[in-house]
Amino acid sequence: MAVILVVEDDPSAQLLTKVKLKNHFTVVCANDGEEALTIMEQQRVDLIVADIMMPNMNGYQLVQSLREVKEEVPIILVTARADFEDKRRGFALGADDYMVKPINYEELLWRIEALLRRAKIASEQRIVIGESILDAKSYQMIHNGKDMALSKKEFELLYKLLSYPNVILTKNQLLEEVWGYDSDSDENTIKTHINRLRNKLKNVDDFAIITAKGLGYKAEVSKDNGCPSH
Repeated sequence: MAVILVVEDDPSAQLLTKVKLKNHFTVVCANDGEEALTIMEQQRVDLIVADIMMPNMNGYQLVQSLREVKEEVPIILVTARADFEDKRRGFALGADDYMVKPINYEELLWRIEALLRRAKIASEQRIVIGESILDAKSYQMIHNGKDMALSKKEFELLYKLLSYPNVILTKNQLLEEVWGYDSDSDENTIKTHINRLRNKLKNVDDFAIITAKGLGYKAEVSKDNGCPSH
């Protein structure tokens, strides 16, 4: 079971968050950033949910301390303020997500699960959906034990889409993250690669690449397969 570290100085808010999460995760709590760092020295933590305004070491300082030592644990910052500059600062320091109080705990669960899934993909560099396996270390896709022989860019495009199952990724996102900011490639490049992927994967029923007209593309995972495992 994943370990979630809740960092919150308000006892009532800390207890409520723990109660809402304990049926899904192992939950440990800290009263401020300094205590959180001490806990992380003693045990594994898979994700942090941290309030911003705390004594001794606030949420921003906690994020900065962890990122300075290359600790990539996913972090969701929580605050009572919805100010744009607060969000900008949090993301600039290295936070992965941001929620404004009062917290919708069902939404918090969704966000935690999504971040844990992406963190595991990044760590293991492997996605498994039904009978399909994508291994980012070898740039290889295997379906039913057979190599699908994708080009490097085809693989990277598919891997990106399947890292965010059932989520629309815009054409600009795909261009920047697969081809790079300084690439001369355009939307036609994506369209060409999508068509090639669809042709090569026409016999794969674990997922389908769907066009969101005017927006981009998504990898729609078969209901029988649920979310990707790793």
